[in-house]
Order: sequence, then C-alpha cells, then structure tokens
Amino acid sequence: MVLDNFRRGQRGGVKVANIKSAQKRIRVSARRQAENKHVKSLTKTAIKKAKLAAESGNKSKADEMFKEAVSAIDKAASKGVYHKNTASRKKSQLAKLVNKVAV
Repeated sequence: MVLDNFRRGQRGGVKVANIKSAQKRIRVSARRQAENKHVKSLTKTAIKKAKLAAESGNKSKADEMFKEAVSAIDKAASKGVYHKNTASRKKSQLAKLVNKVAV
C-alpha cells in the first residue's frame, strides 16, 4: 500500500519527505487522491450506463440513467473533482445523445 511506503520513508527505494508536515501532506494527498478517483469512477460508470441505454433505444431507461448520470456529475463538480465547465460539457453531450433517442 502506498501509505505504508510513506510511513517507512521510502517509495521504491527513493527517499521521500523527512519533515513531519511534508509527510502529513503526502498522507493527506494520497487520501484525497483515492477519494477523487472513487468519485470519478462512479461518475464514469453512470455516464457509461446512460450512453448504453440511449444507444439501445430505450427512451424511459435512457432518461432514468441520464438523471442518475447528471446527479453524479453534479456531485463530482461540487466536490471539485470536475471543473464546472467540464461538468456542464459532459451533461450537455449526454443530453444531446439521450434526446436523439426516439420516443
């Protein structure tokens, strides 16, 4: 595990931070990186499900998945995982795809 290596003061044989505050920053960064990765993964999965539903031609399923994807994108943007313009672009592209599906 990454944090274990930081506690030992080594990362692949390379010496890392000796200063206590720098060691803490490394731990905090690793924790935040893991959380951001988790949120981004959930968002990508939601977007993927919405795209698959839209491509299958099922309008009701596509709308339902679109709502979930938009919610996930908004949560990611509010947590700072995505920039607000990136979130807006992703929602717009997804909406365009879902709106093409025939009723």
